[in-house]
Amino acid sequence: MAFNRKKNKPFEGDTVALDTVDLSYDGATPVLSAVNLALPQSSFHFLTGASGAGKSSLLSLLYLAKRPTAGSLKLFGEDVTGASRNKLAGLRRRLGVVFQDYRLLDHLSAFDNVALPLRIARVPEAVVTQDVTELLKWVGLAEQMDAHPPTLSGGQKQRVAIARAVVNRPKLILADEPTGNVDDTIAVRLMALFVELHKLGSSVVVATHNESLVSRFPFPRLHLDGGRLTLLPPLKPAASILGEG
Repeated sequence: MAFNRKKNKPFEGDTVALDTVDLSYDGATPVLSAVNLALPQSSFHFLTGASGAGKSSLLSLLYLAKRPTAGSLKLFGEDVTGASRNKLAGLRRRLGVVFQDYRLLDHLSAFDNVALPLRIARVPEAVVTQDVTELLKWVGLAEQMDAHPPTLSGGQKQRVAIARAVVNRPKLILADEPTGNVDDTIAVRLMALFVELHKLGSSVVVATHNESLVSRFPFPRLHLDGGRLTLLPPLKPAASILGEG
């Protein structure tokens, strides 16, 4: 895959740094407790844990939808714990987020949904056309570029959402169950896309329940259990496809 092969420029410090972070809702028992986390630049981690362990809550902190109840959070070296809305908006432009519920715009075609981040960034239209077309072909949607989300299957919507999240080569990619609605072949191909972006300098966090998929890729795991985070080594690879794609 050739789109935007220029590497992300490095910056000082870790991509993400959480120091003794708690997160609770409405003063209830914390869903995340004393989380310490440092994600180096250009790193790749799986985020694992049972349903209800706090994976989506941790991701919501990382994509700045929530702020810590206690502790501190830094993103790209910036302390965001008490940051202004303008500061948060600027940081969000450096993120690519894949949501479980897709969050596509139904009045736009698949092509225009994916193109949206590039157009907001005022990328020349010739580049938009080249990059979006190539990326939609990569995720297997060459025949659906003009289709609108209501006409697409769940798996097709998921692939549009992934393409939109990564098309502008964000510094940090956060994916919440990105392969949950696709078959194994497409799942491995999508993972290869995340790995390619990781190699080009993006930090990647993929939340998943799919242990067989995790075992294919030798990356460390951030494991949540009861709101507490542990760093675990990679699962023993079942079959490496890192050279494919």
